[in-house]
Amino acid sequence: MPEDLFTAAGDERAAAMAPLAARVRPRNLDEVVGQDHILAPGSPLRRLVEGTGSGSGTARAGSLILWGPPGTGKTTLAHLVATSGDRHYVELSAVTAGVKDVRAVIDGARRELGASGRGTVLFVDEVHRFSKTQQDALLPAVENGWVTLVAATTENPSFAVVSPLLSRSLLITLRPLQDHDVRLVLERAVADPRGLADTGLKVSADALDQLTRLSAGDARWGLTALEAAAGGAQASGADTVEIADVERAVDRAAVRYDRDGDEHYDVTSALIKSVRGSDVDASLHYLARMVEAGEDPRFIARRLVILASEDIGLADPTALPTAVAAYQAVQLVGLPEGRLPLAQAVIALALAPKSNAVTSAIGAATADVRDGRIGPVPPGLRDAHYPGAKTLGHGTGYLYAHDAPHAVATQQYPPDAVVGRDYYTPTDHGAERDLAERVARLRRIVRGTPPEPPVGS
Repeated sequence: MPEDLFTAAGDERAAAMAPLAARVRPRNLDEVVGQDHILAPGSPLRRLVEGTGSGSGTARAGSLILWGPPGTGKTTLAHLVATSGDRHYVELSAVTAGVKDVRAVIDGARRELGASGRGTVLFVDEVHRFSKTQQDALLPAVENGWVTLVAATTENPSFAVVSPLLSRSLLITLRPLQDHDVRLVLERAVADPRGLADTGLKVSADALDQLTRLSAGDARWGLTALEAAAGGAQASGADTVEIADVERAVDRAAVRYDRDGDEHYDVTSALIKSVRGSDVDASLHYLARMVEAGEDPRFIARRLVILASEDIGLADPTALPTAVAAYQAVQLVGLPEGRLPLAQAVIALALAPKSNAVTSAIGAATADVRDGRIGPVPPGLRDAHYPGAKTLGHGTGYLYAHDAPHAVATQQYPPDAVVGRDYYTPTDHGAERDLAERVARLRRIVRGTPPEPPVGS
C-alpha cells in the first residue's frame, strides 16, 4: 500500500511538472480543436473513442494511423483512444525504439490479455522512422488483435508505411490548424487551471497574436513558447505576458506585419517585384520578413509558382518546375526547414532570365475569344471517333503530323476567325532566344507560307 501511495504521489507531481502542452491536453473529443472533419457525430474515430462502433474493444474496431502536420493533435487523439476503455497503454518512439522493443511490447500485451483480458493500445510516434523490418514486426500483433496500433506520422503513409500494415489500419488524416484554431488553444491554456490560470498571469492580445503567427499551425510549439514567455514574465515580477516576453522566449523579434492589412500586401508585392527585377538580395530580404512574421509558407510558394510563368516562362524552362518543387517541399517538411526550398526557389527565380511572353500570349488569345473571334473548329480537327462522326465530315482531310517531314504538317489548325494571328512572341532573353527562329520556321511550315527572301535580294 505505501508503495502505491508513493506511486500515486509521484504521478501527481509528474503531472504538475509536465510541460504546458501536456497539462492542457484535451480530455475528450469535444475539446479537440480544428479537426471537425474527423470528429463529426458517427465518424469512425468518434465511434471508436466513445465505444459505439461494432465490437466491444479497440482491437475489434481496428488499428489507426494518424497522418498530419506537427502540433495538430495526433498524440492527443492517441491518448483519447487509449483511455476510452479499460485498456493497457504503451507508447514507443520510432526514433529510439528497435525491433527488440517492439517484440517486448507485443509479448507483454499477450500476457496482459491472457492474465486480465485487457487489451493493449500501442502508440508509435513518428512511425515513418521505423524501418520495413520494424514495421513488419508489428504485423502479427495487429493481425491477431494482440495490440491495437495507433501510429502517428507527418509523412504520407502511402510511402512511409508498409502496405500490409496500412491495409490493416484505418487512416485518419488531420488537417493543418488555422490561426483561429491555434489562438483558441492558447486562450484556453491561459484560462485553464491546469495551465496558467492559477499563476494569476494575464497574456496581452499582442502577445497572443505574435504566438499565433509564429506557431504556423503547430499548437504544441505555440504552447511551449507561451510557457517560456510566461516563465520569463514571472521571473521579472510582471503580471502580464507582453510581446517583449514572447520575443525573449523564442529569441525572435516581432516583425511588424499585419497579415490582413497593408503590410501583408506591401511585402508580398515587394517580394514579387524584387524577383521580377532580378534583385536576389532584396528578394531574400522580403522572403525572410514574410517567414519570420509567420506568413503561411504555402502562400509564398503559390506566388512563386505564378511568377515562374508570368515573369520568366520559357526564358528559363526550369523556373516553373523549381517553383512547383518548392511548394511540394514546403508541404512535405513545413517550417522551419521549409524556408530552405523557398529560399532556393527565390534565388533561382531572381537570377533567371525574364520574359513575360507567356503572359502576353495567353492574354492576347483570351482577348480574341472574349471579342467573339471564335468560329467553328476546322472539320479535319473535329472528333471522328464516335459513330456517325465521319458522315458529318469530322476528321476529313486531317493530316497526321507524324507522317509529315520533321513531324510538322501544313494544314489549318485555328478557326477561320483567327487564322494568321500570332499570339506567342518569344523574347531574346535566355532560352527564348533560341525559340524565336524555331517559332517562325514552324509557323511558315504549318501555314504553308513561303520563306522570306534573304535581305538585299
